[in-house]
Amino acid sequence: MDQKRELLRHALATLAYRGGKAMREAPAGFAEFRVAETTRTPGQILAHLGDLMDWALSMAKGQEHWQNSPVLEWEPGVHRFYDGLGSLDGYLASARPLAVSPEALFQGAIADALTHVGQITMLRRMAGAPVKGENYRRAELVTGRVGPEQATPRREFD
Repeated sequence: MDQKRELLRHALATLAYRGGKAMREAPAGFAEFRVAETTRTPGQILAHLGDLMDWALSMAKGQEHWQNSPVLEWEPGVHRFYDGLGSLDGYLASARPLAVSPEALFQGAIADALTHVGQITMLRRMAGAPVKGENYRRAELVTGRVGPEQATPRREFD
């Protein structure tokens, strides 16, 4: 397989691992938590993450399309995020051609998604339900593992 596609797939596995950590065991009401009137809620950010995965897949297929989806309840929103990761990873794992460069997919949707996972992590701390940090270089990431079933963290920090 093309090395650039493999790196994109590893980036998706990273996104799934870090996203899962940020989204797992979110407290009740977290989806509606708001820091200020003009900021997005975690639920809005999660909907945007699903939209980013849909957009990336549409670009990969050469049918670029963007849509702003409605905010779902937290768990259905998390499932939508993972479904989008799985669809994009499946496309990248196939022999089907990419209609855009791997670099364009990374610099747009994937990098943006990593930023938004960081926002959710920060909002968890602000909401009083912090996510433990860890040495992510040592995390058990597996290319193709882009669903909610992620490895247990090896070494977390308080």
